[in-house]
Amino acid sequence: MPTSSKTVAAAIDSLGPLGGPAAELESLVRGDHSNPHAILGGHPGEAEGRRGVTIRAFHPGATSAELILSDGARIPLRSIHPAGVFAAFVAGRTWPFSYRVRFRSADGESREREDPYRFLPTLGELDLYLIGEGTHYRLWESLGAHPRVVDGVSGVSFAVWAPNAVRVSVIGEFNHWDGLTLPMRSMGASGIWELFVPGLEPGTLYKYEVKTKAGDLRVKTDPLAFAMELRPQTAGIIHELGRYRWGDAKWIKARAKRNLRESPMAVYEVHLGSFMRNPGEGRRWLTYREAAPKLVAHAKKYGFTHLEFMPLAEHPLDESWGYQVTGYYAPTHRYGSPDDLKYLVDLCHRNGLGVLMDWVPAHFPKDDYSLRWFDGTPLYEHADPRLAEHPDWGTLIFNYGRTEVKNFLLANALFWLDEYHLDGLRVDAVASMLYLDYSRQEGEWVPNRFGGRENLEAVDFLRQLNEQIYSRYPGAFTVAEESTAWPAVSQPTYLCGLGFGFKWNMGWMHDSLLYFSKEPVHRKFHHNDLTFSMLYAYTENFILPLSHDEVVHGKGSLLGKMPGDEWQKFANLRLLYAYLFTHPGKKLLFMGSELAPDLEWNPEHSLPWHLAEEPMRQGLLRFLADLGRLYHQQAPLWKWDHRPEGFRWIDCQDADQSVVAYLRLAEDNHLVVILNLTPVPRYGYRIGVPRAGTYRELLNTDSYHYGGSNLGNAGQIQTEPVPWHLYPQSFSLTLPPLAALILEPETAEK
Repeated sequence: MPTSSKTVAAAIDSLGPLGGPAAELESLVRGDHSNPHAILGGHPGEAEGRRGVTIRAFHPGATSAELILSDGARIPLRSIHPAGVFAAFVAGRTWPFSYRVRFRSADGESREREDPYRFLPTLGELDLYLIGEGTHYRLWESLGAHPRVVDGVSGVSFAVWAPNAVRVSVIGEFNHWDGLTLPMRSMGASGIWELFVPGLEPGTLYKYEVKTKAGDLRVKTDPLAFAMELRPQTAGIIHELGRYRWGDAKWIKARAKRNLRESPMAVYEVHLGSFMRNPGEGRRWLTYREAAPKLVAHAKKYGFTHLEFMPLAEHPLDESWGYQVTGYYAPTHRYGSPDDLKYLVDLCHRNGLGVLMDWVPAHFPKDDYSLRWFDGTPLYEHADPRLAEHPDWGTLIFNYGRTEVKNFLLANALFWLDEYHLDGLRVDAVASMLYLDYSRQEGEWVPNRFGGRENLEAVDFLRQLNEQIYSRYPGAFTVAEESTAWPAVSQPTYLCGLGFGFKWNMGWMHDSLLYFSKEPVHRKFHHNDLTFSMLYAYTENFILPLSHDEVVHGKGSLLGKMPGDEWQKFANLRLLYAYLFTHPGKKLLFMGSELAPDLEWNPEHSLPWHLAEEPMRQGLLRFLADLGRLYHQQAPLWKWDHRPEGFRWIDCQDADQSVVAYLRLAEDNHLVVILNLTPVPRYGYRIGVPRAGTYRELLNTDSYHYGGSNLGNAGQIQTEPVPWHLYPQSFSLTLPPLAALILEPETAEK
């Protein structure tokens, strides 16, 4: 017959100080006690007139237990609750002291362990204060799972924020995923739960079992797990931060002194899972370490200064490309370990390449093991679905007005820069963060306190994010993927800006691709699409992207967007790339664009590297390598990107012939850029220039070396004292079909 609770309580009361409060023991064995350390572990006291320590231990299902002291002495523990609670009074001892507990079950199985409940908290008052204030910018050093030695004992400390939980436990193979065996202690009003578990090691799988106020049990992955299993598995993996030995000190030191706005920046955007695969092993992904030397060599060959990775944080769905994150502090396991990713970044730095990563603080998926309703309440998200749910992506929106949530995200951004030495973050979907009515109809959104549509909490978060990054990591930078006309995105916060270093110029990408997709005979009617960007080019510090967004979801490849036969398509593509690299603004090109595939990007396959053997594509690759070198060599192409003095139209009005000409300038140097955007050669075309003398042809995209028709001007041209385009000097030259010319006065200094 089962023992009644009244009988158990009476038996506990009869034990005196050995048993403790019966109600608290009942709460413990039910699994809803918030402070197990108040019952378990060592408690100084007195019994039968003698001073000593009462030790209590709990293991569900155990039938007997004993203490093993550091001197080898063994003390039987007395059962004080049939659910597996045991106690002993150790007379003459002063607390604290070390001991182990051995439990035995009815089937004879024996389990021995250091007692987790004899250790003091591993979080201090300052940690709790900063978390409550929302300014614990190194949050990852306090929360999460940390291998450490406490009182000479190796183990792992766990800490997690779950303020509305009744009980939180650490679970894993080490306790048969039983949430009753390792309940954590609540750290009071902070909402933090903490426990040091001796004997655990890096590589161990773990999760948290959360008991909600409704009595439900939720099994959750640690929001600050530093590594996670490969999907579809979802457990956190204990990982020791700080063990990788970096070799990039020289890069970090030089980065701090670099003026990015006055430096060349050409970014190679990478989806690591489809950059290259191993065909001999089932087309598996390359690991971080395998991809590292290939990426470095490829990027340097074409003059790229940075690699930008689409999100590398852990995510469950391959098809999301990493933009729906479930492990904000965990690099995806798809390509290897956290230290493998550090190797990739380290190798890039040692070879002069910066590394950026797309970062996604705008939303998170509804996968139940992750952040959603973490402690049984809307914790990271809003309670109101008009604020919490993203209508386009079926995801949840962070509650930026909650101090701890904002701290979680701010610290996460700093974590990637600190632990992984990233040089910057491209912040995804900023527009969706800034507007409360983003993709919402009338009545589907909640105005801010002033009645407006701006998300004031998100604005404050973004400003604080940028202030922290720029103050803590000299030379690191942020980029906003923001598609609206929100003002001063890339202006400092002290000038009322959002504080980003750069902004993607989505308008330039849209207008340029729209123009280049037109048949040349019609381009004169769309001339404004090509020239409009210069009306706002200096309102922000822009990066000009030709990104993955434009070569997927039925949009076709860049080559596929170009009109005409094969020759014209490649000529148009070379012309587009020349326009990209000569237009004011930093540059970004999505991986594979150099191969000019006929089909759009397929993230399930490797890039079509075999295309590089085809003659037209070999010409394009030679062109891009030369263009990359020229870009680095010529300061006018980047030195004054952010200054209106760095660009001057020569002629932007020749819509009938679809020709534009402009200067790129820096200090005393200038380049002349002429684009002929039709397949009609222009002979005797006159261009006004600011300097008399010989102009040397630096680049002709129509060169036979690149697959062109090889029409040109024999490498140089002499000016004449014929006023043209408001200049006293000019020259008459031949414009090749669908081609760009870049000319330099011979007296120019590098």
